[in-house]
Amino acid sequence: MKKKAKALSLALAGIMMLSLAACSGKAPEKTEAAADTTAAQSSEKASEAATTAAKTADGKQYKIGVLQLVQHTALDASNKGFIQALDDAGLNYTVDQQNASGDQPTCQTIASKLVNDGDDLILAIATPAAQAVAGATSEIPVLVTAVTDPAASDLVESNEVPGGNITGTSDLTPVKEQISLLKKILPDAKTVGVLYCTAESNSEIQAKMAKEAIEAEGMTGVDYTVSSSNEIQTVVTSMVGKVDAIYAPTDNTIAAGMTTVAMIANENKIPTICGEEGMVKAGGLATYGIDYYELGYLTGKQAVKILTEGGDVSKMPIEYLPLEKCKLSVNEETAKTLGIDLSGLK
Repeated sequence: MKKKAKALSLALAGIMMLSLAACSGKAPEKTEAAADTTAAQSSEKASEAATTAAKTADGKQYKIGVLQLVQHTALDASNKGFIQALDDAGLNYTVDQQNASGDQPTCQTIASKLVNDGDDLILAIATPAAQAVAGATSEIPVLVTAVTDPAASDLVESNEVPGGNITGTSDLTPVKEQISLLKKILPDAKTVGVLYCTAESNSEIQAKMAKEAIEAEGMTGVDYTVSSSNEIQTVVTSMVGKVDAIYAPTDNTIAAGMTTVAMIANENKIPTICGEEGMVKAGGLATYGIDYYELGYLTGKQAVKILTEGGDVSKMPIEYLPLEKCKLSVNEETAKTLGIDLSGLK
């Protein structure tokens, strides 16, 4: 009887398994292949995370200070990417988030505070913030991000070999490609106003690159500069009737005041090509730019290497996002206001 009962149980189990397979509605071969692919991808990510976590599981809690120049979409994204990289690495840390609201003296005050607090590492977001921290310490490891050219801004000896206590990532945008985009959208444009703040060295670098690219495309580039956000409305208004388009690089002052720029420019049918996606969302027409979240994430990985692996800041080169990480962003509402068809760009 026991043998018969056992045989009956096995038969019933077999029938149930066949029924479950039939009810799934999926071919076993395809399900297994998909599972294998997903498992391989998950395994790769898990392996990388486990390796990093093992390196950071030393029980130490790190103090990290963050000085962000001003609040706007691009810099906020860099900040979030940086923090996410620390979390993904399993780092045990506390973070002191500080924002200077675009004021240079405030940058210097905050930089001194972070140094006096004895932080293990300081992140400076945007060039003026980086310059303030650089002037406050030569000992604490400092990472910079959203800085176009650290060497040209006197933050490091060279971008290849920083040589001091500062390294990080550059937000050098594909200026040439952005001007080519402008020409593609506005083939008849002859005069381009280059709008930026003279208080930001990174903007002056980009403005020079932009004017060279504008001339190479057979157009004329004219500087329109502000020294503070208070001048944006007056300067943009002065461009009406004088330019066919506006180019605004990844300038923090202009980015923070982009709604004002867009309001005046769009009302007067002047298209604005921007340095980054956040400026497009604020009313600009289009850009081909980098992902600031990814840039911040890359900086966060540098922080993990410095804090947990003894990475030598003086020998860690400034890193850049590859061109393939850049993406096209357009504002359809702005295009409609300007009467421009952007469907050919996609």
